[in-house]
Amino acid sequence: MYKIMYNKSLLFIALFIFSCVPLAISQEVDDEHEFTYDVNSPNGPRHWGEIHPEWSMCNKGDMQSPIDLTHKRVHVTSKLGRLDRDYKPANTTLINRGHDMMLRWIGGAGHIHINGTEYQLNQAHWHTPTEHTINGRRFNLELHLVHQSIDRKVAVVGILYKIGRADSFITTMEPYLKALASTRDVEKTVGIIDPQQIKIGSRKYYRYIGSLTTPPCDQNVIWTIVRKVRTVSREQLRKIREAVHDEADANARPVQALNNRWLKLYRPDDDEAN
Repeated sequence: MYKIMYNKSLLFIALFIFSCVPLAISQEVDDEHEFTYDVNSPNGPRHWGEIHPEWSMCNKGDMQSPIDLTHKRVHVTSKLGRLDRDYKPANTTLINRGHDMMLRWIGGAGHIHINGTEYQLNQAHWHTPTEHTINGRRFNLELHLVHQSIDRKVAVVGILYKIGRADSFITTMEPYLKALASTRDVEKTVGIIDPQQIKIGSRKYYRYIGSLTTPPCDQNVIWTIVRKVRTVSREQLRKIREAVHDEADANARPVQALNNRWLKLYRPDDDEAN
């Protein structure tokens, strides 16, 4: 009897300790100065996995992002369901992380729901040119909306842009981007920003399992790339790059191998258009 009670006590202690240990966080680095996007640099994309042991997945992972959204491999389906966005306005800050500008929603700004799991919207940032390509074509700008579930799984919504008419959300952000253009590592209060201002304009999207596109390149990230390519003005594109102020023309990771992963395109049954 004593032995049974003793074993139960050990089990309780083990469970308690386990519950107190935080789960591993799949999180992009806040300081991006240790790596570069220059493919000829010893700290460039081909060598990210060598800079720190905890970044090794950047080199050895087989589910890395970004990828080419090639229609030769895509499986069209109506079973994934609409992208369920339940966003809300929240206080934000803007910071130059080294190679990009990150908009952070303090305490989160609502959620998306994927396969019954709720993912809180935490931050957004831009890449120029796009990291993902469609049938080999690279566009001018990519916005990443980064979400995290309560058990710290990550889901990213990506929106691609080409040169054209100005984007209304970026117009809202322009004064803050300009204010940070000559600073580094300064987190500036922006105020309340409603993520519903970020227009998607299409119910169709690509879905696949990949990774963070910056170190530590952690995998098992759920990627949702909106099918519609939206527009951004050339002047807006210039302001985003000038705000980063890293003397580089690009902050896009090269396309990674799809390997044996599935790639799906969600199209509602009532939507037969491209």
